[in-house]
Amino acid sequence: MTTPDDPGQPQPEGTPPPPPPDYSAPPQYGTPPPPPQYGAPPPYQGGPGYQQMPPLRNDYASWWQRVLSALIDYVALGILAGIFFVAHVLVLAYLIDLVALVWGIYNSYLGGATGQSYGKKMVGTRLLKEADGTFIGGGAGVGRWFVHILDGIPCYLGYLWPLWDSKRQTFADKIMGTIVIQA
Repeated sequence: MTTPDDPGQPQPEGTPPPPPPDYSAPPQYGTPPPPPQYGAPPPYQGGPGYQQMPPLRNDYASWWQRVLSALIDYVALGILAGIFFVAHVLVLAYLIDLVALVWGIYNSYLGGATGQSYGKKMVGTRLLKEADGTFIGGGAGVGRWFVHILDGIPCYLGYLWPLWDSKRQTFADKIMGTIVIQA
């Protein structure tokens, strides 16, 4: 059965055409969603051109946790090499320095690939990308290790920066877009 209002069917002669649809107002399908709570992240809109916001974090690692993991990761072998250097056992001191360099590169690779170097694993912290919370990758972990040189240039201020930074980041973290959180 056909109705005269059906736009897909021919209209009888002498009948005025139906009015065009009103596109000025959106269709009302139900009640609108409630407004977001104060401080809550905006709702995900979805679709192309939109990115889901990472969750707001408050579990950043403390400065002391970061110092302890760095001591475990990098400084212990350097102290051992220094002891042999002072004792004038230079061949062994240089050999330990070489081992410390290789260990530092490997440990940085491990920290980037898995989020935890040995020191971070023992202390209970994790290295992540700030943007999406994923691991930064082994190559970026080694790159971050070299970028830490910039933390020491202005009187080691970059290493102290997490004491007052809201995300507890060093200069290298800010450059690489990384955060260190409690695991």
